[in-house]
Amino acid sequence: MKLAVLFSGGKDSVYALYKAMEKKGVVCLITIISKNKESYMFHTPNIDLTELQAQAIGLQIIKKITKGKKEEELEDLKAAIKQAKEKFGIKGVVSGAFASVYQKERIEKICKELDLKCFSPLWGKNPEKLMREMIANGFKFILSSIAALGLDESWLGRVITNEDIDKLVELNKKIGIHIAFEGGEAETLMIDGPIFKKKIKIIKAEKKMENEHTGIYEIIKAELQ
Repeated sequence: MKLAVLFSGGKDSVYALYKAMEKKGVVCLITIISKNKESYMFHTPNIDLTELQAQAIGLQIIKKITKGKKEEELEDLKAAIKQAKEKFGIKGVVSGAFASVYQKERIEKICKELDLKCFSPLWGKNPEKLMREMIANGFKFILSSIAALGLDESWLGRVITNEDIDKLVELNKKIGIHIAFEGGEAETLMIDGPIFKKKIKIIKAEKKMENEHTGIYEIIKAELQ
């Protein structure tokens, strides 16, 4: 079955792609670039790097810009999926949703309207086990934004390790932070892994903090290595 993967470049969408590629049916990626940084549906930090990631993985990518207005942005997603269906003949769509009912239900609704199958290979996974599984399988990802108590500037741009996950487990116990950041505590960027033919090398980046616990890691220049 020919599949498209909804692709933000973060850990969940890349790992869902990895799972889908095991079935050998992925023909393209779909990225929505939201102008609204507070989008309910779409990841925004360093979203422009998805094209470089697509090159690193060796897949074609469909990109569409949305204003990011709640619910209205879903029409832009639908248009992008429809384009993938017409251009690549996809029969199904894969998403990295694993805990957000809001996202999962809306993606499933769009797929139903377009007569496409919908797959969420990470759905319901234990967040700690999922994070450790990614690392064990050779994936490397950094934090591209933070927005939670317990996280500070030192986390930005950091390649996440099992020791970091240990810290997140402790923060979860103390203040309830989601170990895999499903509550918006942080966003991630995948820079390497077994499906990457080349890895992402960050040449220049800036940490921009709004306050002690909120900030972004803005990547100014990156290349394939």
